[in-house]
Amino acid sequence: MRSTTALRFAVFVLSASFLFAPSERATAEELLKARLAQNLGPISGLAIVANAKGIFAKQGLDISVSNFTSGKQCLDTVLGGGADIATTAEAPVTAAAMAQQPIAFVAGMEYSDLKTMTAASAGIKTKADLRGKRIAFTAGTGSEVYTSVLLKAAGLTSKDVTLVNLRPQEMLPAMAAGSIDAFDTWEPHVANAKKALGEGAIPLETKGLYSETFNIVVTQSYLAANPAIVGKFLASLIEAEGWLRANPGEAIDVIAAATGMKRDELASIWLDYVYHVRLDDRILTTLKTHAAWRLETGNHPPGASMPDFSKVLVTAPLKALDPARVTLEARP
Repeated sequence: MRSTTALRFAVFVLSASFLFAPSERATAEELLKARLAQNLGPISGLAIVANAKGIFAKQGLDISVSNFTSGKQCLDTVLGGGADIATTAEAPVTAAAMAQQPIAFVAGMEYSDLKTMTAASAGIKTKADLRGKRIAFTAGTGSEVYTSVLLKAAGLTSKDVTLVNLRPQEMLPAMAAGSIDAFDTWEPHVANAKKALGEGAIPLETKGLYSETFNIVVTQSYLAANPAIVGKFLASLIEAEGWLRANPGEAIDVIAAATGMKRDELASIWLDYVYHVRLDDRILTTLKTHAAWRLETGNHPPGASMPDFSKVLVTAPLKALDPARVTLEARP
């Protein structure tokens, strides 16, 4: 990418690359300050670990964290000037890109498959069995896009089912009450339903159908003005990734404690979360799929078109740290 931001970042790295090395003697006054708007869930696991294990400070950062319940809130807070760095999924990213917001997507840090849980009484054995059923989803999130992809895979349209817009935490009670036949969402809500309903809940096989990404996004102006902070932040996540892989048991303890989950509940779905700092074609494909869905459904600003993701995905910060983590081959 040959944007002004990327060129400034490259010059910075060449002239002051020592700033990315951890400093064991940094004082509180020397730490670079930044504000993180974080979705408080296992999807933000690397940021949670970096904070809890002192990795941010080791890398020379003083990160103040504000927790939110959605990535949309996180990105909105950054765009509104209330934070500097957001953890967010692809849905808010495509919305911001289509609204021509000046965002910089600097890395993905996690991805996980969305899932479908069905009520045993509904008799849903295959995707095609969803015809005529009441399916819950969450509007404006990856859940809605996943539902669209799922119906297409089943040879169905929205006219063949009854779609019910619910928040993830409302889905289990709705299924228990018999008001829906299935729901489409992310963990831990699927695992919670299985635990609560036992044989009354049956997951539908949809593995690999749609993965939601969780990512690090800043504004273009913030990246241009603060390349050292962004570089150190990504370096912290990379270090946290290595620590997490070497210490999975303790990582579960740390993330469960931070998110308020029971340890055994997180442990049961731990392998569903793929923690990896990168910029790759999986991310680009997910962004394009989500943007295409917005265009098909009219869920976009007037006059919007497919975003030019070469202006959104900024590769220079991560490439400066570890070129092997940037494997974009398709044209953004």
